[in-house]
Amino acid sequence: MSQGAGEEPQQPPSLPRGVRLGVDVGDVRVGLARSDLDGMIATPVETLARDTAVARVLAEAEELDAHVIMVGLPRSLNGTEGVAAQKARTFAVELAAGSPDIEVRLIDERLTTVSAHKALHSSGRKSRKHRQVVDQVAAVMILQQALDIERSTAARTGEWVQPTVTPPSTEEDTR
Repeated sequence: MSQGAGEEPQQPPSLPRGVRLGVDVGDVRVGLARSDLDGMIATPVETLARDTAVARVLAEAEELDAHVIMVGLPRSLNGTEGVAAQKARTFAVELAAGSPDIEVRLIDERLTTVSAHKALHSSGRKSRKHRQVVDQVAAVMILQQALDIERSTAARTGEWVQPTVTPPSTEEDTR
């Protein structure tokens, strides 16, 4: 069925309309990107300091009424996970725990940062200035990949990070 002029694009039934966020986690900086309401295009938002990034990402999600945050999971080419992947997993768990109403997903992002550097280089940006924006570009690439997969499969992509529930402490715990 074709779409008439002025009609809004139809989202697949399993994917509600709404902003999604993309995150590239680094040791020092975290790149943040966002999508439009229809999940078509990813655009850069900002580069965050790692130590305040969880709070800032959650604030941005609340401000934009985002329901999904896609966090890049850096795996090696053979699919194994190292220290960087564990840091991304920890970051994703912190996001999920910080706002259980927001769905957090880990997205395989092999070579995203390398691709971001190549894209910046080919656009004419000097290598020494890459550091300022490479994390944002990587976040855009992570999010755009997830959006493209969502559109082609009509389902969320990536590994869902469930919020961890900490049981309430009891008197015995304090003895």
